[in-house]
Amino acid sequence: MKVHRELAGSLPEFNRAVVTIGTFDGVHLGHRQVIRQLKEEAVSIGGETVIITFHPHPRKIISSVPGDIKLLNTLSEKIVLLDAAGIDHLVVVPFDHQFANQTAEEYVTDFLYKYFKPHTVIIGYDHRFGKGREGDYQLMKQYGKKLGFDVKEISEQLLNEIVISSTRIRHSLTDNDIETANRFLGYPYFFDGVVIEGNKLGRTIGYPTANLHISSEEKLIPGNGVYAVTVMLRQPSAISYQPILKGMMNIGIRPTVDGKKKVIEVNIFDFDQDIYGETLQVHIHHYLRGEVKFNGLDELKEQLRKDKLAAVELLKDN
Repeated sequence: MKVHRELAGSLPEFNRAVVTIGTFDGVHLGHRQVIRQLKEEAVSIGGETVIITFHPHPRKIISSVPGDIKLLNTLSEKIVLLDAAGIDHLVVVPFDHQFANQTAEEYVTDFLYKYFKPHTVIIGYDHRFGKGREGDYQLMKQYGKKLGFDVKEISEQLLNEIVISSTRIRHSLTDNDIETANRFLGYPYFFDGVVIEGNKLGRTIGYPTANLHISSEEKLIPGNGVYAVTVMLRQPSAISYQPILKGMMNIGIRPTVDGKKKVIEVNIFDFDQDIYGETLQVHIHHYLRGEVKFNGLDELKEQLRKDKLAAVELLKDN
């Protein structure tokens, strides 16, 4: 998949482009159906698939409370998932107030047609575009006839599935229902974190942890609790991630220790390396339990032993 991050002067001359437009946050099973429709259409005409997405997320620019936006994917994660889905081109359009203030006519003629010369545009029946969301599916069809491209519809049923899936995934992650979230995603939910210094308490009780810093403030982090996870390690100079390791992760305030600051810490099983400053990609497979305040470190240590046994059992097929 080729990724294009600028419009003027950098886009190729697409071959019979079949285009769809959206945020594709999560690239979940509902999105995969749209991608399947896009690919089937491209195959039928001997064309290329093109997904247009926006960065930053449009709601971050036009929302009155942009800080409330939590996303299932960072842009880099979305790129990896769309590449795996077999898309030919991903165009990441810089979204700002100037772009948001285009009229519907300008959006079609000065953006969509000018840069993409689409053969076919596939959008939802409720797709809105242009300043004040004045453009709709019917207006796009009118412009298509005028400018010479086809417009095809994503069904109402599929669009409802996508909305329901996205909402269900977010709620499930917040509510510790990892199995449901992963079922709707079609893959284990994941995030990247940089390993930072912690208080090193874990190693004194036999369960050393990698404390993680999540650089993206927009990334949705699951609710507090203990999880069975797999992780991949990437050194700063490495291009790809290393082999999969198993472990357990705690998200929360550690009430037995201090209960003051929220942390994300991962105990990697059978692993003893200095990885400060390196990046871990954490894939969450199962929720083990909620946070509990124990009566001292011995009781905590015993619970961690039980947590590890449970995690090993749940992850034996991963």
